[in-house]
Amino acid sequence: MSTPVMTAVQKKSIRPLLVVSWICRIAAAVILLQTLFFKFTAAPESVYIFTKVHAEPWGRIGSGVVELIAAVLILIPRTVWAGALLGLGVMAGAIVSHLTVLGVEVMGDGGLLFGLALIVFCSSTVALVLHRTQIPVIGRRF
Repeated sequence: MSTPVMTAVQKKSIRPLLVVSWICRIAAAVILLQTLFFKFTAAPESVYIFTKVHAEPWGRIGSGVVELIAAVLILIPRTVWAGALLGLGVMAGAIVSHLTVLGVEVMGDGGLLFGLALIVFCSSTVALVLHRTQIPVIGRRF
């Protein structure tokens, strides 16, 4: 099998997309990993949130595990698509919970948790779009 040769023009047009991809992936992973401390140590904010949505403690621990997996997968070049999809799913749940049960502001945080969920959601979306061709079976059609 031969590898396609890229021209200098193609390489220059891909480089900015690669930078955007890494920025989005690192931002999402850092936020996802940072929140794990609060979930796994049963910080009062996390316990409050998951109690309010009737998912304490298993929802808190389970979402923490899924977020850890998503953060790792989104940083590995071959599995960006899987990490981005997991990140989208978890953050969609968080955003819906904020909009329906919790409210944008939780325990006087000024909407910080809601904002972080939006950042991860948007970053994961961009990463997924940029790496959509890596998705098995259906990726080549996009």
